Amino acid sequence: MIVWKILYNSIILPLLWIAFQLLGLFNSKVRRGILGRRTLFADLERDAQRLQGTSRIWFHSSSMGEFEQAKPIIAVLKKKYPRLDIIVTFFSPSGYEHSKSYKLAAIVSYIPFDFAGDMKHFISILRPTAAVMVRYDVWPNAIWELEKAGIPIFIASATMKKDSLRKLPLLRGFHRRLYSGLSHILTVSEADVNSFADFGHLDCVVEAAGDTRFDQVMMRRDDALKRPALPRLVIERKRVLVIGQNWDADDDVVIPALLRLSESIHQLLTVIVPHEPTEENLASVEHRLEGKLTCLRMSELAGYAGEQVILVDSVGGLVALYQHADVVYVGGGFRQGVHNILEPAVFGLPVLYGPKHTNSQEAVALAAAGGGFVVHTSADTFELLHLLFSDEDKRLAAGTIARSFVVDHCGATNRFLAYIEPLISPVKPQSKKL
Repeated sequence: MIVWKILYNSIILPLLWIAFQLLGLFNSKVRRGILGRRTLFADLERDAQRLQGTSRIWFHSSSMGEFEQAKPIIAVLKKKYPRLDIIVTFFSPSGYEHSKSYKLAAIVSYIPFDFAGDMKHFISILRPTAAVMVRYDVWPNAIWELEKAGIPIFIASATMKKDSLRKLPLLRGFHRRLYSGLSHILTVSEADVNSFADFGHLDCVVEAAGDTRFDQVMMRRDDALKRPALPRLVIERKRVLVIGQNWDADDDVVIPALLRLSESIHQLLTVIVPHEPTEENLASVEHRLEGKLTCLRMSELAGYAGEQVILVDSVGGLVALYQHADVVYVGGGFRQGVHNILEPAVFGLPVLYGPKHTNSQEAVALAAAGGGFVVHTSADTFELLHLLFSDEDKRLAAGTIARSFVVDHCGATNRFLAYIEPLISPVKPQSKKL
């Protein structure tokens, strides 16, 4: 392990840092991450003075998607322990920028780049009772410094692919030692437990606790139902199709199917929510519909006059829109990978998505169960949509399967809490290794 530490800190990490800096010259997202870290330690020193809780739990996520898996844990912890200080960090600028006003955290920050000195300084400022890494974003020096400080380290909703590059002969031993520095690896499934076993014996607890995303979408559903996203006047007596998080590649398939569907399904209202509602993307959708279907932007909804399509030109309201849907298409499956299919499924809706869905274990499982439907062409997209809108029994049956799929997988949050709650004390504990 000493050899690996030397290699990592003297060769691998400096090369990563140089690549990060060079990429920042061309990539605005990376550049924002570099600039956002310039005052990181000064900000932490200032913010840490406000921490007054009896215990401190540090949650780290790579980006916004992973942080969604931390949110249900944090929500329950803060409800049960109001004086608990929550510290949240991100590697990605998108995660940090979307979450810097997160109300349940005492501190929201970038994680420093993984230099040993910076990580030691970071930990000495925050002095967490425990550290929770969400899913997979595990940085070696962060682990080693936490381990030296005697701070318990968890991975929540951990996953490990059978063919992970971390299992290559030269890397397997390194990761076996790295993971052995953790206290608990709490995985999404038993398959992930078995996959971690490929590293050999790990000197930590590796158990399946489930995926907290199921708990999170249930919480978001309950919140969304309190605030309807569309007025009754707009949706009354309508059949509603929501096309969410779509890219151009999705539009190439789905919009031709929609045009055919609108000819046979009367009172059809379609709500289109682009993954990135830039003016360019909005104009692209409007151009595809021009002269075929009437369209109105969401920001102009006060002037609704029976338009067939509502085009959402803002961010953040997709989950609330799902409550009004009869059928949902989730985008990404004709591009890099399908987006979140659990959000519509929890409302009891049949969900369609493209063939590039194996990035999502739940998308694969939902299709196998009969609540999700994989489409490949405009023709089969039209046929499926027409069937689901025409056959109420088929639609409701698929929706029931979809909702049951989510409900049956809830509970990971409470299972995770059973491991971390013993560390939370009414008096500030001295952290020790489990």
